[in-house]
Amino acid sequence: MDAADFEWMMWFSTFRNHILFALTGHVIFAKIFSIVAPKHRSLIFGLYGALAVLVTMGWTYMALVLSHCLVLFSVALIKRKWLVFAAGLTTLASIKLEPYNSWQEAMVTGSFDLQDVLFYGGVGFSIMRCMSFALENCERKEGSYSFCDLLKYNFYLPFFFFGPIMTFDRYHAQATTTKLARKDREMWNITSKALLHLGVILVVDVFFHYLYILTIPSDLRLVGKLSDWCLAGLAYSNLVYDWIKAAVMFGVINTVATLDHLDPPQPPKCITMLYVFSETHFDRGINDWLCKYVYDYIGGDHDKIFKELLATFCTFFITTLWLGPCQLVYLWSFFNCFGLNFELWVAKLFSLPPFSTIERVLGEGMSRRIRGVFNAANFWAIILYNVLSLNSLEFAKLVGRRLIFKGFPLSTLSVLMVTYCGVQLVKERERQIALQEELEPEKPADAKEKSE
Repeated sequence: MDAADFEWMMWFSTFRNHILFALTGHVIFAKIFSIVAPKHRSLIFGLYGALAVLVTMGWTYMALVLSHCLVLFSVALIKRKWLVFAAGLTTLASIKLEPYNSWQEAMVTGSFDLQDVLFYGGVGFSIMRCMSFALENCERKEGSYSFCDLLKYNFYLPFFFFGPIMTFDRYHAQATTTKLARKDREMWNITSKALLHLGVILVVDVFFHYLYILTIPSDLRLVGKLSDWCLAGLAYSNLVYDWIKAAVMFGVINTVATLDHLDPPQPPKCITMLYVFSETHFDRGINDWLCKYVYDYIGGDHDKIFKELLATFCTFFITTLWLGPCQLVYLWSFFNCFGLNFELWVAKLFSLPPFSTIERVLGEGMSRRIRGVFNAANFWAIILYNVLSLNSLEFAKLVGRRLIFKGFPLSTLSVLMVTYCGVQLVKERERQIALQEELEPEKPADAKEKSE
């Protein structure tokens, strides 16, 4: 058993029965009241979630969460976005920084055998949801949303402890609708996804017991004896393994949310498909939240260098606070912030003559090949920056030294060549999907012409 993988142990060992019991109860109650009283189903979601949190965590924890909700609701009534961010980030800092987090945690330990993930997950996600509620209330021109609306949104049980975050505007619109008809084959898709998640859980459990993907990088003496290719494969496997776990965890929750007629944030994009920093994320809910309220709001079209720099700085400032400030998080945020901006700088540079002229002369095919070389290097930059947060600074430095310096030129160029081929396959797949999406709106028109 891989003792370093505390997330998997928590989900499928320590809390497995509790999670299954709570989610099963939610599905049953949600289905009953969706049929009996569809107008009030969001209220039932909130009541069941609040009761489950109260029973699980105790009344002091519930009081703590409600106090955070009340503070941010009061700020929301003022309808000033800067004040919402000031209050929200201060509240978030209170559970991430000493001594304030220890003081709040000490309030709850007397009534529950506390697990850090449940405590900080529940409170942290609650604060982010409350900020979404407050920011959406600022956008509302007439009147304000009620405190009851906030509680119904915050205490939706499948999202409460582990996310993903669904912004208030989307959740409120979907949870309050009374049109609950299913699309064609929707239940079949839900069932097939549930079975797929079950199969992936079994596969990950085998990895968990036999491969020790997270433990091996902690033994630097052992890792130092590996070949360059093995080291590259180990670094890549760490991110793929983490992505699979995230896809399973969010996939299970999303399946329950889909049964409730919601359209939740999708699981993260596979690490194999990532070759640009702008699409790099392991929690699409947090990513959507940050993009809507910070990154896209400040950065606009992301074509201005200064605005992009300000947008990425603010985004990763909040991300650093969300993850918990420490040396590894600082480094991870800095490198990812730099990666986003560097992509824009390079794009701006190559859009100027003589580079733009040369690209037009080379043609589309050669331009795509040259971009693929840069994307392959970008892919490994993403791998190294995120291995830093998943494992350790020492392991990331070891991988970087071996692949960039000691392994040059044979290992470096061969790894880049394989990565280049993979990137080209991904880009071709994305191109075909884009073409299909362009043709789909034309299908009804084509069908109409044929019938005539």
